[in-house]
Order: sequence, then structure tokens, then C-alpha cells
Amino acid sequence: MEDRYSLLTPGHPWIISAPFFQGLPESVVEPALTHLVARSHPANQVILLENDWGGSVYFIMEGWVKIRTYNLEGKEVTLNILGKGELFGEMAALDEVPRSTDVITLTTTMIGSMPAQDFVKLLHTEPLAGVRLAQLMARRLRQVNRRLRLRESDSLSRVADTLIFLAEGQGKKADTGTEIPNLPHRELSSLSGLARETVTRVLTRLEKKGLIKRDQDVICIPDLSALERMIV
Repeated sequence: MEDRYSLLTPGHPWIISAPFFQGLPESVVEPALTHLVARSHPANQVILLENDWGGSVYFIMEGWVKIRTYNLEGKEVTLNILGKGELFGEMAALDEVPRSTDVITLTTTMIGSMPAQDFVKLLHTEPLAGVRLAQLMARRLRQVNRRLRLRESDSLSRVADTLIFLAEGQGKKADTGTEIPNLPHRELSSLSGLARETVTRVLTRLEKKGLIKRDQDVICIPDLSALERMIV
């Protein structure tokens, strides 16, 4: 079912918290959102496919998606996990080439789609929007570079780095530490490049050391700096 929202009302505070829109004047944001349409998607639904042509840029209002591609052997590789406030599909909108990855929902997810021409117009109209997008892309590039450097590290370092990677992108501060979604081990396996069984063993080891605490929905990291010290 497709629904159109008035996204600048107090009932939709996500627009204020989304990093891309922070600091942008309402007089610029409001017309950019005129044609934005929100739609709820079930878990495990493909939103975008690699090599599709891009007609929209997408903003996550609730839920989680994974960015996926395949290696030369045909094995699925998860490049990123994105949650509330994040955007995707911006590259195809900017360079007018087909999509470079797949995007699949991990949970029931509410996504707002903005026509690519409205997104590009916003970048031309408001310089700060271009700065926000550059900051976003720079952060993602740094994260990918760090993960590539760790590909030859031991399994403990790689799992710890994956958890920190998720904390930097989707972590929420709580009284007990930083909370991240307790993703299925197959997703952590794909993100870290390790076998699922190895990820399970390392998570148990980290929990016994008191570096993480797990329940059904979240993983809590009491001390991020202590977890970072595990990376060698």
C-alpha cells in the first residue's frame, strides 16, 4: 500500500534527525519533499536490483536494509547495513548510470522515495545539501577502506571491527553503552567475510569477556574503546 505523507509535520520527526537534512532551511527542504512518497515494505523484499536504472533516491524512515553485491565466485557480499535516517540510491541519480548494488530489506521497513530530479535540484539549490552528501560518501568510503585493510587480520579483529562499523552507522546511546541491531549471524558473516560458525564463536568469546551483551533484538557494547583495542 502506498501512502503520501506531509513529512514536515511534528508527526514525522525523522526528517529533522536524518543527517542529510540537518541544518537545511525548511524553505528549501519543503519543496524538495513535494513528490516524496512513503511505502512500507516487508522483510526480505528487494527494493533495488543491480543494473536497474535509477529514477529515485530513497530515505529510510523505519527499519533496516542491506546493500548487497556478488563476488567473482558468485558469493553474496554484504557491503553495508543502513537504518533509520540513512539514504541510498544517490549514486545512480547523480551520474545517471545503472545501479551498482542490490538493496534488500532486513525487517519491515518504511522507505520514502524522492524523484531523482528533485534530489539533484536540491543539491543545485542548497550548497549545504551538497556538503551533507559529500560527508556521507566520505564516511562510507573510510569505512570500506578500513574493512579492506582488516581482511587479512584475525577473526576476532574482523568481528570486532564489524560491530564498531555498525555502531558508527546505526549505534544508539543507552545507559548501558552503545546499542546496535542484533543482526542474523549470516549478515555479520557476509559483512566480515568470515564463516557464520566463526562469527558465532567470536561473538560468544566477546560476550564472555564482557565486551558485548546480547538479547533478542540488540547487541550492547558497554565500552567502544575497549572493543577497539581488540583489533590488531
